[in-house]
Amino acid sequence: MKMLHTDLQEIETAAELEKMIAENENVMVCCGRMGPMCIPVYDVMEELEEDRTDVKFAVMAFDTPEAGIIRNDDACRGFMGLPFTMYYKNGKVAKATSSIQNMQQVSSILNEQFSTSDVQNA
Repeated sequence: MKMLHTDLQEIETAAELEKMIAENENVMVCCGRMGPMCIPVYDVMEELEEDRTDVKFAVMAFDTPEAGIIRNDDACRGFMGLPFTMYYKNGKVAKATSSIQNMQQVSSILNEQFSTSDVQNA
């Protein structure tokens, strides 16, 4: 059952997340709620998903027990604001951010963490 009302793929279990990370070189997962700090990040991800075919985008509901895989990750230690956003490269955490992020911030992280040299501009 979808808990987050977005057009992005929603991950419901830790096993689903681990499978996605294992099967995709570049993954961005936003773990949050349908709140004012989270929705703008989902919107940015939905917009980027069309252009960034090199990245797998997904969301995960923060308040489910399964989201502990993100909430309890060392990269999120000390995070206070939602959402927790994780960037995975080749199965490992490349970067983690918390709180609201705008298009420029997310794009900058994607460019920095996920080399686009092998992606052709459409």
